Amino acid sequence: MATGLQHLHSFLAYLALLGLIISFVYGMIGAFSGRAFTDKDRKFALFGLIPIHVQFLVGIILYFVSPLGLANLSAAAMSDAASRLYAVEHPLINIIAVAVITVGYSRAKKLTDSRNRFRSIYMFYGVGLVLILSRIPWGAWFN
Repeated sequence: MATGLQHLHSFLAYLALLGLIISFVYGMIGAFSGRAFTDKDRKFALFGLIPIHVQFLVGIILYFVSPLGLANLSAAAMSDAASRLYAVEHPLINIIAVAVITVGYSRAKKLTDSRNRFRSIYMFYGVGLVLILSRIPWGAWFN
């Protein structure tokens, strides 16, 4: 089961990153063009939010069933960079990233000024994207 979830988590990462990047760029274009924030723009923001949340849920499940996750959490794992990445750094930073992205989307829904709504999306999504990219286990992706 853990192997299947790990493959799903790896596949969804591409979709989640693609959706996040598209939403980020779309938010920047909207903010700098000065156009009105419409329902279409809200849906583009959802295009980044939904895959990130699905990826998050699969990742949380994987954390509890994988030998690299919670089962690997020990004092010995903290001295090994790869084990620490999988057991602590990757989950913690990505939880923070998902929270930041969610706050950005929620904030954009509540704001009234179109430019500020676009700004909320591209700024919060951008911070989330940087956090996610910083803790991806790149070695596992390219092996």
